Amino acid sequence: MRLFAAVLPPEKALDELGLAVDRLHTLPGTDGLRWTGRDGWHFTLAFLGEVDEELLPVIEERFGRAAARQAPFPLRIHGGGHFGRRALWAGAAGGIDEMRLLADRADAAARRAGVAMEEHRAYKAHLTIARGRTGFDTDLRPYVEALDTFEGGPWTVGELALMRSNPPVAGVPGAQPRYEAVRIWPLGR
Repeated sequence: MRLFAAVLPPEKALDELGLAVDRLHTLPGTDGLRWTGRDGWHFTLAFLGEVDEELLPVIEERFGRAAARQAPFPLRIHGGGHFGRRALWAGAAGGIDEMRLLADRADAAARRAGVAMEEHRAYKAHLTIARGRTGFDTDLRPYVEALDTFEGGPWTVGELALMRSNPPVAGVPGAQPRYEAVRIWPLGR
């Protein structure tokens, strides 16, 4: 199973971001981007990669403990940025320190469960909304500038989700990975 830990924004936050992303589609160069479907919008906390199913019970136990140690915190989707020319993302504001702590806890929980995690990197809260297409050299700066003024409404992060990534359907043009929650834990309980 291909797994990752995530924070899932509520529908209202996704609706707000959806309106901003719809406006981005009017900018020149959109054919050079693969837009992430709304059902794929999430804040990844820790990427576990391919995990043997027999590790799932201990991963769930460790993630449950991590969630219990984390109090709910405020967040909002805010602004945007890019990673080179390969990814356009929406950012976050509010409880960024708490989000970083939850990401660190999810990473540590996976390691303690026996998952061979990649080298630990500083966490950057982001929600990917588009990726650059192979063979295109799309300048993402106009998109980031259009997102500069985006300010979503506040909400409370109250859950930690363990997500499974299913690969896109082979041979289907434009197919994207499908995500499903394996388990969700409330924070602070």
